[in-house]
Amino acid sequence: MTRLFGTDGVRGLANGLLTPELALKVAKASAAVLAPGSAGDRPMAVVGRDPRASGEMLAAAVTAGLTASGVDVVDVGVLPTPAVAFLTAEYGAALGVMISASHNPMPDNGIKIFAAGGHKLDDDVEERIESFIADGTTGDAPVGAEIGRVRTAVDAVERYVAHVGGALSTRLDGLTVVVDCAHGAASAVAPDIYTAAGATVVAINSQPDGLNINDGCGSTHMGDLQKAVVEHGADLGIAHDGDADRCLAVDAAGAIVDGDAIMAVLAVGMKESGSLTDNTLVATVMSNLGLHIAMRAEGIAIRTAAVGDRYVLEELRSGGYALGGEQSGHVVVPKYGTTGDGVLTALLVMGRMASTGRSLAELASVMTTLPQVLINVKVSDKGAVAAAPSVLDGVAEVERVLGDTGRVLLRPSGTEQLVRVMVEAAEPDLARRLAEDLASRVGQV
Repeated sequence: MTRLFGTDGVRGLANGLLTPELALKVAKASAAVLAPGSAGDRPMAVVGRDPRASGEMLAAAVTAGLTASGVDVVDVGVLPTPAVAFLTAEYGAALGVMISASHNPMPDNGIKIFAAGGHKLDDDVEERIESFIADGTTGDAPVGAEIGRVRTAVDAVERYVAHVGGALSTRLDGLTVVVDCAHGAASAVAPDIYTAAGATVVAINSQPDGLNINDGCGSTHMGDLQKAVVEHGADLGIAHDGDADRCLAVDAAGAIVDGDAIMAVLAVGMKESGSLTDNTLVATVMSNLGLHIAMRAEGIAIRTAAVGDRYVLEELRSGGYALGGEQSGHVVVPKYGTTGDGVLTALLVMGRMASTGRSLAELASVMTTLPQVLINVKVSDKGAVAAAPSVLDGVAEVERVLGDTGRVLLRPSGTEQLVRVMVEAAEPDLARRLAEDLASRVGQV
């Protein structure tokens, strides 16, 4: 059986790879692993989704699978992924399920599963769920009064809004922010949360119709936001993805402030306040070398994790650290959440601006991003690339040329027969030349 779980749940073309039948199986297997039957009260699951049209179909299938397994379902409707994670803990549920394909285009969808407490699943738990799916056995089916029931949450939004708003210690009065909701789950909460915190809010791409999610907007298409920030004379712009677990930003001049720069801004502020545990930030192998250089200058250490916010979370938990994230805009603050939360991240960035009286551009200038070139190379066997002598020689040559002024990284894709070749250097032309040469070697393996 081909592995279903990728770096963040099960994802694919809705009603293609990801059918209602598969969603039902995933739900039943997840219930068997995370909410096994007991003699006491029925276990409970939280189910939420982003606004894409296929979410209605897949949420119905997931709900059917859970209730058929004797699990009560609390339907929280359209909310961000981090809200579903929070509510899983808040309601004391045995598991949570978010139907979303995050930043992917509308035809795709996905199933993200949280264990009790709102935590993402470890690899071994995912493997157990996949084993149940492959075997097709999840125990005796409940009947009669033992079948799970469904209720609609009446206070889900209010609880999440109160939770996120409680992380902000400074009012945002006087700040004007443009927020790009990607016609996604952020539309339901983000503009209202920023307004309640005191900011003047201009919302764009905030009218989801089930079909327009991530369509030329949001964190993967920043052009609309950059233009709107300048046109409105705003202090900053915030870009979310379809399920609002990402936050990227735009400064007043329209320049993009990526996840690395956001982490740098927050890390420096947390160090100043004494809340950055061991003066340590957790980042992934894809974070720019400029982040490492900047943090070193600020007396902040970096712990490096594999790509994927769940690996960042594992490193945060293992060391008890207070801040981590990814270049893509997943930022995790364990004090307030168990997963990346784009709305929370935006509030913390704006709070830093308000408390210091400094612009986002000034705050983000703590870090200088080195030119980075990333080339995806299709290969027949990604596992063989790292050991190929020609590739090893190529990596050694790039490292010799760059010394301590840049770096090289080869990373196999988690879902495709691709190897990602990344080179960072002080000069963009040098980074491009070295990356293309190494990509050529990789392609010949």
